[in-house]
Amino acid sequence: MKSTVEHLNPTRVKLTVEVPFDELKPQFDKAYKALAGQVRVPGFRPGKVPARILDARLGRGAVLSEVVNDAVPVKYGQAVSESELAVLGQPEIEVTRVDDNESIEFTAEVDIRPQFEVPDASTVSVTVDDLEITDADVQEQIDALRERFATTTAVDRAAADGDLVTIDLRAAVGDRELTDAATDGLSYRVGTGDLVDGLDDTLVGMSAGDLATFRTNLVAGEFAGQEADVTVTVTAVQERVLPEVDDEFAQLASEFDTVDELRTDLVEKITRVKNLERGAQARDKVLEALLAAVDIPAPAGVVKAEVEVREHDAVHAFDHNEEAFAAYLEGEGKTRQEFDAEVRESSEQAVRTQLLLDAMAEQAQLGVSQEEFTQRLLFNAQRIGVPPEQYFQRLQETGQIAAVFSDVRRGKALAAAVEQATVTDASGNTLNVPELFGVEEVAEDESDGPDVIDVATVSADDDAADDAADDAVDEADAAAIEAVDAEAADPDAADSDAYADSPDGDTLAADTQDAQPTKD
Repeated sequence: MKSTVEHLNPTRVKLTVEVPFDELKPQFDKAYKALAGQVRVPGFRPGKVPARILDARLGRGAVLSEVVNDAVPVKYGQAVSESELAVLGQPEIEVTRVDDNESIEFTAEVDIRPQFEVPDASTVSVTVDDLEITDADVQEQIDALRERFATTTAVDRAAADGDLVTIDLRAAVGDRELTDAATDGLSYRVGTGDLVDGLDDTLVGMSAGDLATFRTNLVAGEFAGQEADVTVTVTAVQERVLPEVDDEFAQLASEFDTVDELRTDLVEKITRVKNLERGAQARDKVLEALLAAVDIPAPAGVVKAEVEVREHDAVHAFDHNEEAFAAYLEGEGKTRQEFDAEVRESSEQAVRTQLLLDAMAEQAQLGVSQEEFTQRLLFNAQRIGVPPEQYFQRLQETGQIAAVFSDVRRGKALAAAVEQATVTDASGNTLNVPELFGVEEVAEDESDGPDVIDVATVSADDDAADDAADDAVDEADAAAIEAVDAEAADPDAADSDAYADSPDGDTLAADTQDAQPTKD
């Protein structure tokens, strides 16, 4: 077999492969065997029809078609391996010549990983915010606890913001009543804005037994983008009463006996949260600096595939109703063209980020241990709220195990880069980023784990796995703030996981398909 490589641009090549017929014997044997089992020829047992008879009965072209279809993928893979190409995605293959008893020739155009010099992370310096905890920070958490333990009392007055009301809802577009929108006995807190536009303004001033109708634009469903008449009936009004902040409240809302102990604990939790935020800030700034230090061309085919996935996921949330999605964008003050441009930009940035982290991982010869792989599976399963066994089965069915492998490896590469970089706060103090995430340093002779702590699960944003959060870098505060209100059973585990969050969990098309975790 002969093959040549033509570089069309820094991210795409054209392979021309010529295969002599003497290398196609396995494919011919397979083709004749398959065809012999399908053809019934008088005088021959099934599967025992000679090749020359098959050529005569079916035509040589049918045999050659089977051979070519079977041989091309094999020979393409062989040519890629011999040329040492790091291909991305599926190739565009064209059979250009079939000379019977001589050779076949085909071409394959495919995206490849671009070549670039990996920047030196030790030369990167970034600055993050100072650690600052104010009385307002503590009071905000106290207020959140008071809201959580508020009681309700029925009142005989008009509803106001913050009241809890029980309502019945009906909606209609013209003469057609929307049965899917009808509900009775719904508890709703006035002022939250969680249902439909116009409801909160309508409820303020209504008393139990009152009925009112207002118009609103629907943003989802069959009538998305159309105006509907919504009728609301108030059946009860309850006032929310917040508890006083005293020792009795501390005992109710926490494991502490006094308010002073509760406040001290909240300060510790807020400190941990703000350190997580500063650590994520350092991680993001280091990544941003590394990306700015090198020009990484994004393969067009990979970017296109990423754009399609993101756009599909966005519309999927609206049951693929384009009108409903357009209405949502309009409500956000954005046009479809602006949305498409943002998706394109974020997709290119995500691809460049993945290419950079993959190159860094390869340069550092980073692997993924079975323990690291399992930890990420457990973390992801918990984040999306499914049993680990079910999550792993889903990965197997969709062929996404390699994506998890790549995500962990990229996270380790980013972790190593952050540890090499110089990170200071606004006051000029040099910071230890792993400590910000609650990761304690262990002496080398005491550690049985990997050389580099996996920073790939460090996102304090519970939605980081969703596509909207797959932009360049995961945000790192939402779940952490929740942890201030109600810390998880094992808070230290979440902190160290956060240190290792890869900026993008997606795997490049056809990338690391055969990748498997290494065993310790």
